[in-house]
Amino acid sequence: MWEDFKKFAIRGNVLDLAVAVIIGGAFGKIVSSLVADIIMPALGIIVGGVSFTGLQIVYGDATIKYGVFLQSIFDFLVIAVSIFIVIRLISGRKKQEAPAPKPAPSAEVVLLTEIRDLLRQKGT
Repeated sequence: MWEDFKKFAIRGNVLDLAVAVIIGGAFGKIVSSLVADIIMPALGIIVGGVSFTGLQIVYGDATIKYGVFLQSIFDFLVIAVSIFIVIRLISGRKKQEAPAPKPAPSAEVVLLTEIRDLLRQKGT
């Protein structure tokens, strides 16, 4: 069982996925900080000094913190747009790479193609 686990864990895809999760988590923290510490305060100043995280409704003992929810939505949108842009850049680079040339057909394929063409000419 241990050998099977080692084979599974050492596969390239699993390691790539682990690295992607770690980098994605760090990237998420950076974007969350960007949104919480720079974008949302600037947006609050623009709309009249409103702090979105402080927006809430208090009804008796219950507090509905819809400002925190709005900030989470904005975090998600910024992260989604950032990832979209990164993927577009990567896809653009892949398209710029020249496609590999088709390999030349083997001698047998060339000979069979010539035979086929000759048979077609005699048949018509």
